Amino acid sequence: MLDERLKKLAENLLTYSVALRPGEKILLEFTGVETPLVQALIRQTYALGGVPYLSLVHQTLWRELLLGLEEGQARDMARWDLARMRDMQAYIGVRAGENANELADVPGEKSQIYSLFYTGPVHTQQRVPHTKWCVLRYPNYAMAQAAGMSLAAFEDFYFRVCNLDYAELSAAMTPLRERMEKAETARIVGPDTDLRFSLKGMAAVKCDGKMNIPDGEVFTAPVRDSVEGFVTFNAPSLYQGKTFENVRLEFAAGRVTRADGSDAAGINRILDTDEGARYIGEFALGVNPFILHPMKDILFDEKIAGSFHFTPGAAYAEADNGNKSVVHWDLVQIQRPEYGGGEIWFDGELIRKDGLFIPRELQGLNWRK
Repeated sequence: MLDERLKKLAENLLTYSVALRPGEKILLEFTGVETPLVQALIRQTYALGGVPYLSLVHQTLWRELLLGLEEGQARDMARWDLARMRDMQAYIGVRAGENANELADVPGEKSQIYSLFYTGPVHTQQRVPHTKWCVLRYPNYAMAQAAGMSLAAFEDFYFRVCNLDYAELSAAMTPLRERMEKAETARIVGPDTDLRFSLKGMAAVKCDGKMNIPDGEVFTAPVRDSVEGFVTFNAPSLYQGKTFENVRLEFAAGRVTRADGSDAAGINRILDTDEGARYIGEFALGVNPFILHPMKDILFDEKIAGSFHFTPGAAYAEADNGNKSVVHWDLVQIQRPEYGGGEIWFDGELIRKDGLFIPRELQGLNWRK
């Protein structure tokens, strides 16, 4: 029998996150071996009058494919999958790979081929702007281990986070979105961090359970050429199957001029993927009250209460600063006291200190102790 929490999550994903209507086609793309959530999604899709399509990916076999991937092969795969994606009105991606580092030994040049010639056209250029989509993880032993929890404790945490009242959270985020849209300048200070950039004229967007589960962030983008200073990220980042720690970026006229960290060569290889990869496409504040610590899963880590993320690569169409790239690498700094603290200023006003919002109208977003 399906866990009632799974049934609720499937219903929330289809009726709230992607708002599936009768007759609409939805692609359910599943990576992993645990099937109950996808089973619940298929059943609920039919119950809503939708038309489900299924794509299954085995992580170990996918690694074998990527090890020998060539440009022409990636282009062929993209051409076929792009035709399918164009035929969809909605998409839900469920990822439940047992080993988060399964792709760690895929050569960097192969990862770049995949990003440039498959991910770019199929997902960045088609799925993201042209479908109603949501992506999420599925709880398993690997995720529980990364979070430092038993599987039972992690499942309780997972469903508490994923099934929270996102409509209530959305209402609390509205004043922050308004503040970000009114701001012309921003400054971020913290340990080995002093960033300055312009937000003038940029839209801000609430992420309230419509595209990611879990969710809880408000994002915008800096004016492309305005970023100056330096930043060090204190949350580890798993990207393209590899873990990067203590990533430090320096900026001049918006461009990353120096990058360092636990794997400087790997960091710079990602930033050299294309011209836009060395510019920032997103700036966001994490506000999910139940997510407090990193677990090397960006769908969770970028929502950490008291955090921000700064993203080399593509901007989203909803807050578009003109930066184009096949890269979108969310890098997270947590500013709560136990992580070193920090401050965020808009137009010379202190907005958040040590992870807590200062203006009265924003205090509803402060995490629950």
